[in-house]
Amino acid sequence: MPTAPLRRALASALPERPFAISFWDGTQVPATTDCGDRPPPTFSVRSPQALAHLIMSPSRLGLGRAYVAGEIDSDDLDGAFAVIDRFEPPPLGAKERARLLAALLMAAAPAGLPERPAIELRLRGERHSAERDRAAVRYHYDVGNDFFALFLDRSMTYSCALYRDGAASLEQAQEAKLELICRKLQLRRGERVLDVGCGWGSFAIHAAERHGVSVLGITLSEEQAQLARERVAAAGLSEQVEIRLCDYRECREEPFDAIASIGMVEHVGERMIDTYARALAGQLRAGGRLLNHGIASLRVDYDAAGDPFTNRYVFPDGEPLHLSRIQSALEHAGLLSRHIEGFARDYALTLAEWARRLDERLERAIAIAGEERTRVWRLYLRAARVGFETGYTAVYQVLAAKPA
Repeated sequence: MPTAPLRRALASALPERPFAISFWDGTQVPATTDCGDRPPPTFSVRSPQALAHLIMSPSRLGLGRAYVAGEIDSDDLDGAFAVIDRFEPPPLGAKERARLLAALLMAAAPAGLPERPAIELRLRGERHSAERDRAAVRYHYDVGNDFFALFLDRSMTYSCALYRDGAASLEQAQEAKLELICRKLQLRRGERVLDVGCGWGSFAIHAAERHGVSVLGITLSEEQAQLARERVAAAGLSEQVEIRLCDYRECREEPFDAIASIGMVEHVGERMIDTYARALAGQLRAGGRLLNHGIASLRVDYDAAGDPFTNRYVFPDGEPLHLSRIQSALEHAGLLSRHIEGFARDYALTLAEWARRLDERLERAIAIAGEERTRVWRLYLRAARVGFETGYTAVYQVLAAKPA
């Protein structure tokens, strides 16, 4: 189907364009404005199927589906994100909108109804039930340990690193973050620590090795637990560190001296945040300390349903809550807030480094996880970085204590 009507409609609707659009027939709508220090990015629409995705889901979900399926791409993904963040399309009148939609429909007609990418997840059951949370966490983390190892540091720390103190590498920045948490929790030799959402064991290993504590790490991911146990054994810490498949709601132990929850609260959600806070408070002895490290939303118009693309392709049921909501839940559970610190810029730098490392190992990533999944992660890491850079999201550490 000729793309001429669509090209004319786009050129009319977007007279100033800091990007170009190329189509499957070799034609192009050129950029009209400069991007400053880099050439304008080109968005490649590779088939009518891409337009069909956008028509069926006229939002970030449709655009994300088209990108994951390989129907839309860009010659400069970082430049594309920078342009999208700054670009404000002009308001369109009813006639112009109708003309643009008609041109889109005409160009997309040969594609028919598009199929969703095979890896898109749509969870069933009660939101944030233990069973559904388990399925959501495993969808995200069981992509494969080898895949995450492509872009994480040697310690396999999957949360915001700490660059502000002069770290020269991701490894140094992650070690600085782990040590900062240990210092805030005032860990002392012989104490018992609970690591909620322990991942591949980076904090548990660091705390046991450097501070002489005993750690119980809990996770819902079988692949994480398996590798974490192997890493604990390799470090000679099997007597000090236990890794267990366990939901935070099911943990029933003698009270701990300290609890670290690093990058886990994002999975809890509004419906369960008070349950989460009570569960952790119940596992602390009197005088015990809790550090909650997690992403928080900065949007006033917060929607618990979240971004549909992220929910179906990256973090199913993920809900970054407002900091005030998290703090309120902790305080209602009987914990006293001692210190709050934000790390948005550090997380932006962390995500930029993860994206760079993944890009350097794209062939290996595709071999491990497949092309669709790899495209999801290339998109997600950049979108998350932009969120921290623009004030869409933040990440906070809340240090709290149980009254003695």
